Amino acid sequence: MDKTSQWLNLQYKPALPRDLSRGIGIIGAGEIVAEAHLPAYQMAGFRVVAITNRTRSRAQEVADRYGIPHVYDTIDELLADPDVQIVDIALTAELQPEIVAKVAAHGKHILCQKPLGDSYTAARRIVDICDRASIKVAVNQQMRWAPGIRASHDLIRRGFLGTSVQAAIQVNVRTPWETWPWLTTIDTLEVMYHSIHYLDAIRFLFGSPESVYADGARYPGQPYKGETRTMIHMKFAGEMRALIHDNHNNWADQRDWYATYRFEGTSGIIKGTNGALYNYPVGEEDTIRFISRDAQDHGWLEPPLQGKWFPHAFMGTMGELMRAIEENREPENSARDNLQTIQLVFAVYRSMAEHRPVRLTEITS
Repeated sequence: MDKTSQWLNLQYKPALPRDLSRGIGIIGAGEIVAEAHLPAYQMAGFRVVAITNRTRSRAQEVADRYGIPHVYDTIDELLADPDVQIVDIALTAELQPEIVAKVAAHGKHILCQKPLGDSYTAARRIVDICDRASIKVAVNQQMRWAPGIRASHDLIRRGFLGTSVQAAIQVNVRTPWETWPWLTTIDTLEVMYHSIHYLDAIRFLFGSPESVYADGARYPGQPYKGETRTMIHMKFAGEMRALIHDNHNNWADQRDWYATYRFEGTSGIIKGTNGALYNYPVGEEDTIRFISRDAQDHGWLEPPLQGKWFPHAFMGTMGELMRAIEENREPENSARDNLQTIQLVFAVYRSMAEHRPVRLTEITS
């Protein structure tokens, strides 16, 4: 097999555990559970055995749709079910520490929702709770398993870029934040609940930066309290730099929307599209193109990618947790690893507030 053929043999699909029988219980029955978690788990063959929600009727509706055998009125009832071995918490950040403590007390493994905490202290508390209980805990940073990002990671891991020099993720779309009414009233909107994916993806590909310099803005007349436009500059050790540029206020039709990534190195360039944000909310499959400095006569290579960020990548987050349980190791997307993503998020917000570069080491609470 020549080198070009090797580059085309991309390893990007989520790896699944050998044992698919572990029972999963879900806390929360919102849109993300119904439209992403459960479709992905069904594709993977995961065994979802129970669900609970603040409103039982909503939990019952979702259970009926996906054939979940048990609907519980309370979290305590779900945790008392011996068939539930893994708990998927799909609630907002401020609720997670208390629920994690309950789940940990029952010795069950956990998939937390992102953001892991509404402060670095809260996120750190979750890690400490799970350490004391000796359970596995992962975070649902599923963009790491989006086909374009995972394929890029495979190329970078194999040395395709050479020395990495810069990365960019750029998004210009119209996001209907009112779909999630609680998001419209919070101060920390775009970065905490959207660009956190890109921050974590860049960390996954290139490691954590030393510092960030960021700006956030609202759009004239927007009905949302928090920022809906952001620019984030990330400085790494040496000459590596990264940029995230998001605008969620594009009033043109979807033909003008875009969601792109570009990663450059001394030996190669990788670029493509994040298909989930095209034809939203239906989405399309990711794309990837790459060119090697040493094989420019081959031109740009463009292998097709199968699957989408939503819902296919959600197989990756739960699948990695299940594999970590099976192999008795820390998950790649562990809560401990995610502390650095949370540091990065709050460094961005501090930079916005203080109009200066902020080092990640400044975020300790």
